[in-house]
Amino acid sequence: MFRRLFGRGQDAPRTEEEAQVEEQQVAQSLEKSRQGIFGRITQLFATDAPITEELWDELEEALIQGDVGLETTQYLVNRTRDRVNRYGTKRASEAREMLKAEMVRIFQDQVKPAAAATALPFVILVVGVNGAGKTTLIAKLAHRMRHRFGKRVLLAAGDTFRAAATEQLETWAERAGVPCVSLGQGSDAAAVVYKAIDAALEQQVDVLIIDTAGRLQAKFNLMQELEKIKLIIGRKLPGAPHEVLLVIDATTGQNGVLQAKAFMKSAGITDVAVTKMDGTAKGGIAFAVAQDIERPIRYIGTGEKMDDLALFDAQTFVEALFA
Repeated sequence: MFRRLFGRGQDAPRTEEEAQVEEQQVAQSLEKSRQGIFGRITQLFATDAPITEELWDELEEALIQGDVGLETTQYLVNRTRDRVNRYGTKRASEAREMLKAEMVRIFQDQVKPAAAATALPFVILVVGVNGAGKTTLIAKLAHRMRHRFGKRVLLAAGDTFRAAATEQLETWAERAGVPCVSLGQGSDAAAVVYKAIDAALEQQVDVLIIDTAGRLQAKFNLMQELEKIKLIIGRKLPGAPHEVLLVIDATTGQNGVLQAKAFMKSAGITDVAVTKMDGTAKGGIAFAVAQDIERPIRYIGTGEKMDDLALFDAQTFVEALFA
């Protein structure tokens, strides 16, 4: 199955060396979070002190400060307390693994079996607000697929609204070593997509990655445009887009969750990529996104270089927060 080739989390066909490299990247990107809010949580559960109500209160406060969100925080605290009571756990240090297990479970609950998608090209529609890092994410993804999987990749500059957006994508496409279809700023985004699909079919590319506009200040028009683009893709390639990837900036905190919910209504999100994780000292946004929009996190941006993109793995992520 084509989707299985690229993988979902632990299903990805990574070598042991590749997995270790990505684990190191994730750990480095979470350094600020590990020294900040989650460092405080680690300290709370590092002693053999008795478990008290104050411990749960402090955990709840720290998780909320870490951008985990109120509902997700209450879910984590309640689930961990239930485990502690069920097993008769008395010491804070003994409860830490229970908390980590519940954190992992939040992500794993959203992982769904990959559907078969054998048609070529495999179409990925990338959405998200301006500034979230869509352009660089697309370039990193294209670079990953081309160099790791040997796939023929084509980009489509569908963000025709933002000034210089098409030029930026063209520049990143050149760095990634892949072609890019564009019609320039102000052109019809749907026309760009139409042309890109024709080019993908003609050139027999494996993967077509489509950029889109992200102007939430004109949300109604944006969502209409996304729906139009999806309709055109589906008409040209029945069953496509095969993946709709939402890009969220980790530094935006709970605003990122609100943005995700806005896109959920019109874009039909299938997966999420969280970028700029290295730029925040909180890091809890990943839990809130997975729990609130009920979609799996597929990738995590770990830095600014072309190779700074890792497949998201729940166990690796949580362990890195508590390392």
